[in-house]
Formats: sequence, C-alpha cells, structure tokens
Amino acid sequence: MEQSDPKPQSFRNSLLIATPNMGDPRFQFSVIYVVSHDTSGAMGIIVNKGKADLQISDLLDQIGISGEVRVADTSVLDGGPVDIDRGFVLHSSDYFRPETSLKCSETLSLTSTKDVLESLVADNHPKNALLAIGYAGWSPGQLEGEIADNFWLVGDADDALIFSQDLDGKWAASLADMGIDPSSLSASGGRA
Repeated sequence: MEQSDPKPQSFRNSLLIATPNMGDPRFQFSVIYVVSHDTSGAMGIIVNKGKADLQISDLLDQIGISGEVRVADTSVLDGGPVDIDRGFVLHSSDYFRPETSLKCSETLSLTSTKDVLESLVADNHPKNALLAIGYAGWSPGQLEGEIADNFWLVGDADDALIFSQDLDGKWAASLADMGIDPSSLSASGGRA
C-alpha cells in the first residue's frame, strides 16, 4: 500500500508575529492575520500598522462614500506591500456576501468590493471592521521557508486582538498571548 504525502500545514486563520530576525523593514514588529494559505501561496493583512493620519472616515470621504461611520473609525491600515492601490476590509462574519466575501474563519471574513465600504456607513454594517490598503503575499513555499528561518512566530488568531484599536500594543500583546516576553527575543540564527 502506497503512502500519500501528508497534507501540508496551513497557517490560514493564524497570526504571524515578526521576530527580531525579520530583516525586511516593511515587516519589522508586524502582526499579520493570515487570510488564506494553500499550495498556491499565502495572503495576509498587517493588522498593527496604520497609514499616517488616515482614518476610515477620511478614506470613505475621498472615494465619495458619505455618512457617519458605524464601526470604530480606526486608522486605515497599511495591509502590506502588494496591491497597494486596493482596499481590503477584514470584518466580522455578521456581514457576508457569498459572491464577494471570503470566509476566513467562523468569525472573520474579508471583502474587497465597494459594497463593504458602503456598508460601513449603513445599517447593515459589520460589528467589527478594519480597512487596509494592500496586503502581504507569499509565493508557494515562501511562507513556510520564512517560518523555518525564524522570521515569524505563528499564533492563534484572536478577534479581540485583531480589532483592538491599540495598534502599537498588538505586537507585544500577541507575544504575551503565546506566553512570550518580548524582551526575551533576540535576533539569532537559532529556532524559536
């Protein structure tokens, strides 16, 4: 009887927490929610880096959507270096459109169409939402290699942490959730 290859591990619906070994300045101290991960690669949204002085309400005004923002009017996130002219809304799954939303978990979805932006000022808004410009992407095997090279720690996704308005505190909080004191981390070639 021939054994099949084991199914590769998926980091979908996990948090990636940058270690001090992260050499790419775009990702230093980043916390990334992994939206999708399979044999074709991975996609995630940086959830702890805001665009300077740009709130959700400001961006909606710029693209012609008027009305009072019905979710927390948080900073627009710098979601990552890929597709930097496109907005992505990571939101609670109480707002879900089968034709446009990607179900990330039982509680989280991602939508990148104008209808979700319009919902942020309407009665059908999600309970929680983050608006990001761009995303982080990895080619097949790249994320697994970066984890093996100790660039990232992998933690459980936590909706409260993801939607927290304390962007500066998310990196340390995500490490604390894993039982790690940030001051105990050091850059080295060793494995975490």
